[in-house]
Amino acid sequence: MIKGSCHCGAVAFSVRQLSGPIVHCHCATCRKTHSAPFATTARVDRADFAWTKGEDTLRHYESSPGKTRHFCGNCGAHLMAERQGQAHVILRLGVLDTDPGARPSLHIWTSNDVGWLDYQADAPAWPEGEAPSS
Repeated sequence: MIKGSCHCGAVAFSVRQLSGPIVHCHCATCRKTHSAPFATTARVDRADFAWTKGEDTLRHYESSPGKTRHFCGNCGAHLMAERQGQAHVILRLGVLDTDPGARPSLHIWTSNDVGWLDYQADAPAWPEGEAPSS
């Protein structure tokens, strides 16, 4: 079972399994709603997704015609999106509390990339915090 929750812990969900690949979406809407250069997502069959806590705390936003994004009304964490009539929802993997058992396989909507993003380049990495001052 895959579990996830918002930042403040008011909302939680469970997922039996992913039904599609994990992707990094670079579309302008994902960038703006996540305040990040891309959002990591995966499809989940509706039958495999369940809210387990705080469903009454959820808020909703129709970001494009027919697409509704669901987020915590307390902390604002974006949890999932859906299009009515589709057999799946679109899970936001940044809020997962457990490993989904798969890894990202592609980037989509890269035509919307911001000019400063270079996710292919090597860059120093620190396990915690900011880079040490030189």
